[in-house]
Parts: sequence; structure tokens; C-alpha cells
Amino acid sequence: MRLSLLSALNAERAARRAAVLVTDIASGEQRLVREAEIAGDPLAQELEEKLRQGKSGLIEQGGNQFFLTVQTPPVRLLVIGAVHISQALAPMAKGVDFDVTIVDPRTAFATPERFPDVPVLAEWPDEVLPRFGIDRYTAVVALTHDPKIDDPALGMALRSECFYIGALGSRKTHERRVQRLTDAGFTESDIARIHAPIGLDIGAISPAEIAVSILGEVVASLRKERRRSA
Repeated sequence: MRLSLLSALNAERAARRAAVLVTDIASGEQRLVREAEIAGDPLAQELEEKLRQGKSGLIEQGGNQFFLTVQTPPVRLLVIGAVHISQALAPMAKGVDFDVTIVDPRTAFATPERFPDVPVLAEWPDEVLPRFGIDRYTAVVALTHDPKIDDPALGMALRSECFYIGALGSRKTHERRVQRLTDAGFTESDIARIHAPIGLDIGAISPAEIAVSILGEVVASLRKERRRSA
């Protein structure tokens, strides 16, 4: 690989932007395609598919073979609320290689003892999230059931490109949440990004089952375009 390509690839990695290194098997020629540039590439469809899968692989087009080396940022899961559901969700999410962070200003709940091997920030979301940098490879789930904590996090998530936003609560709870967010200036299409009630409808009851439903919905959102095109 040329040094210029390696430098460019490292720059995309540092900026948490996806990219694909295309290698022509016959000639050995290589080019770097950044995620924002994919639509204009001759291999656009194949590049988009591999990027959705998050997997490298060999493809063939017009009798030529290309190896696509896919580089995507680690998926981050920001969990607002150090609750029982979060205790079950954190290790499950780590099991699928998500970078998990727990945020909750309530110091009685946000302790390392309750969340081993996971960063726990005992701060208010509106203090943490601006410096965290929510991007399109970030999912935000609000689980405290406390508007003072959840609403600021949801507002910042709605202003970002994060790929998933979910909030715990009944339909009535969400109706009140919708009204608060509307009063805060968010549009109907903005608020429609929020998955609420959170999680896939699997009849979950226990905190662990709810965690499974949430993780399933997050993964489905991450891969939804791939599933629809299959």
C-alpha cells in the first residue's frame, strides 16, 4: 500500500469516518473511497453493500475482481441511565463489539461496581454529550424514565446524525415526551426518529429481556438497509 493511501486511511479512522480500500486483483492498483464519495464511484452498489455489512471481501464486476477492505468506526452505544436494564444491556452490547458508555448523574446508581469493564460517567447528559461527539456510528438509548435526565440527551441525539435513538416508557409517557420536545422546537419528523416504546416487540418483561429487545432493535437499525436489499 502506498504511504499516501495509508495516511489517508488512518486519517479517516481517527475522524471516525468509514472508508473502503479498493484493490484491483489483476493490476494491484488501489484507491481509497471515503463514505461520502461512494455514490460517485463505479463500484457504488458493491461498496455500499460491504459497508452496510461492515465486512471486507472479494467482488467481481465486468469480469474484473476487486478486494474491498472495509474500515468502519467501532459502533458506540451511549446508555443514559445506570438502571437494571442497563446492567443487562452493557455486557450484551460489549458481546457484539459495541463501545458502551453509561451516563447518569445519580451517583448512587452510576458506580463502577454496578458496571464492571464499562465506562460510567456520573454527570448530566448535557455536560457529557457535547464533548463525546455523537456521530452516525453512535446509538443513544434513554432509560432513566426521568425527563430531567432523558430529555436533554434526546434533544442532543436528535440534533446529531446518530443512527439510533430509543427511549424507555409507555405510550402515554412518550406522548408527554413528544409534547415536551415539540415545545422545545423539534418537528414531527425529528421526533419520529425516536424508537418509543423502546425495543423490538418480543413481549419482554424482565430487565434482561428488555435489554435483549433493545439490542436487537439497535442492531436492526444498524443493518436495516442491508436487510431491506436482501
